[in-house]
Order: sequence, then C-alpha cells, then structure tokens
Amino acid sequence: MELSAVLTPTPEGGYVAYNPETGTTTQGETLEEAIKNLQEATELYLEEFPLSSYIRPLLTSFHVPDRA
Repeated sequence: MELSAVLTPTPEGGYVAYNPETGTTTQGETLEEAIKNLQEATELYLEEFPLSSYIRPLLTSFHVPDRA
C-alpha cells in the first residue's frame, strides 16, 4: 500500500513527518530518518486500526497574503 508523507522542517533542526491517511505523526533528524520512523509508526497503527477504505488524499497548495 502506498501512503502519503508530509515532511516539515523544524526550526531547531530535523523534520516532522505526518501521514494524512492515518493521522500518524513522528519526527527524525534527517528526511530519511523521518520517513523511516513514519513508516514504522504507520505500520504499528495499521496493525491495530486497519483502513476500512483507502482513498488517497489530494495534495495542493494555496496562497495567504503576508500581513507584514
């Protein structure tokens, strides 16, 4: 099963990794570590809470004006 990963750099270094299909979130010092940790966390989640249906989310972006 191919799932999504949203990776966000943190100000203190490293990355937060989030899977929107399951809501699992983790972190890692590198992109590779964050993805590996997310994969492990998501596998554990799915063992306990299998997905009853699988719909891949649509990822897009939008603009919010700066308020400086």
